[in-house]
Amino acid sequence: MKLRVSNILKKTRVEGPELRYCIWVQGCSRHCKGCQAVHTWSHTGGNLFDISDILSDIKKQDGIEGVTFLGGEPFEQAEALGLIAEEVQKLGLGVLCFTGDLLENLRKEDKNEKLLSNIDLLIDGEFRIDELDYSRPWCGSKNQRYHFLTNRYNEEIFEKYKNKVEVNISKNGTIFVNGMGNFDEILQKIDLYPVKK
Repeated sequence: MKLRVSNILKKTRVEGPELRYCIWVQGCSRHCKGCQAVHTWSHTGGNLFDISDILSDIKKQDGIEGVTFLGGEPFEQAEALGLIAEEVQKLGLGVLCFTGDLLENLRKEDKNEKLLSNIDLLIDGEFRIDELDYSRPWCGSKNQRYHFLTNRYNEEIFEKYKNKVEVNISKNGTIFVNGMGNFDEILQKIDLYPVKK
């Protein structure tokens, strides 16, 4: 089975608890106003990966605590991510997943069952720019909710983790900024983004 991917970051400390392997899926129908990941909306962009290749790569990563799915909208590719999440759990790693939908809605569709049953922490709710709030880890607006679907993570995360960003520079000079925060402000400060007049 294939997964359409926008980006993979093999090791990051800003997309969930501890050191994580992150998969940004490609494709989102929600189009939240103010979204910082507009480049992940297209359902024809990104690259197709065989899930066996992704799993093989995850197994090669030393020291990771878990895997994070974000995007894009992960539940638009729930079947493929469900298979990945199931194998990730067998490796003893945690799974964190973001969605713009609500857990109550996701539980109504059979196609989501495998993915939901293999997620430890689900953060749900669309990004709402009029409810902007960076005070909680990994969330951008007040309406977004944490669902601890297993006992792997708990409310201690609110004390232990704060929002941060990382700046990654590839060998070819491509700059990739990830994490949670005011990206416009951050990019202006490091002179990578034109200041709006």
